[in-house]
Amino acid sequence: MRPNRDELIILLSLSDPDEVEALYKRAYDVKKEYVGTTVYFRGLIELSNICAKNCYYCGIRSGNSKVKRYTIAKDEVLAEAKWCFEQGYGSIVLQSGEREDAAYTGYIVELIQAIKELSGGELGITLSLGEQTEEVYQKWYEAGAHRYLLRIETSNPQLYAALHPADHSYHRRLQCLRTLKKLNYQVGTGVMIGLPGQTVADLADDILFFYDEDIDMIGMGPFIPHHETPLADYSQSFDPAQALEAGLKMIAVCRIALKDVNIASTTALQALFPTGRELGLQAGANILMPNLTDVQYREGYQLYDGKPCLDENASLCKNCLENRIKSIGETIGYREWGDSRHFQGRRG
Repeated sequence: MRPNRDELIILLSLSDPDEVEALYKRAYDVKKEYVGTTVYFRGLIELSNICAKNCYYCGIRSGNSKVKRYTIAKDEVLAEAKWCFEQGYGSIVLQSGEREDAAYTGYIVELIQAIKELSGGELGITLSLGEQTEEVYQKWYEAGAHRYLLRIETSNPQLYAALHPADHSYHRRLQCLRTLKKLNYQVGTGVMIGLPGQTVADLADDILFFYDEDIDMIGMGPFIPHHETPLADYSQSFDPAQALEAGLKMIAVCRIALKDVNIASTTALQALFPTGRELGLQAGANILMPNLTDVQYREGYQLYDGKPCLDENASLCKNCLENRIKSIGETIGYREWGDSRHFQGRRG
């Protein structure tokens, strides 16, 4: 049944601490019932910070001349993927700035095939590589990718237009999501929470968007200003505690409303509070994306200010997360893809 918009607004507007805690508890109960308390790792490789897009909120936007650009070489990516496989991670995520040139889309095909080969087909592969043609999405699917995360950032077309240059198309982004679904990908999307000009009603509509588009996976986080973007001035009024609570409430309400989707507890939550990712799990999330990217590249992939773990290698990150997850009484689904139960139900 389609969630009730007015009820979503009420839940997202809760401010009394006891009521907010009750919201998290309810969301956790729904999580236990529909997806369980196993956390699935997606080892994240930030492949390249070269981006053709110039979004007003993003630290690696094409207009930011202060960023040292990079693309990780194939042998390094495969070494990271091999480490991930040997550690028992079920899946990896290849993420980068958005590029559509043939050299890059062909490079991705090579990487997917090589990762499948080195893992004997066992590593699941999620891509987060932006808008592409149907032909490119099809090639990547045939090469072995099976999940795709393409964040809409906001489902309000007017707000989207205010956050992007005129040549960035909300309609095209939406069509890409629908194309991915048509091609049988597990489809993920998400939004930023606390954007300038965004209302609680917008966030409720975002949840209805996830429902109406039959989304399988959700990756979202608080808007955190970056000092080298047109939205840098918002850092002066930015309240980390408020942003954290808004992010956690959005996870909780998504879990209650959407039940069986996969929801990531993102690094942005940890940027706001040391145990932010655990709080995300306790509010209803069930996916974590430990960063496998070599530390020499991480400074170049800061989408927002204050990104944590820039100097923490993959082994330290893994051990840290294991301890954090055990501390809240959950388990890790090693060697499991952790596919979205919603996707499994959607396929019948």
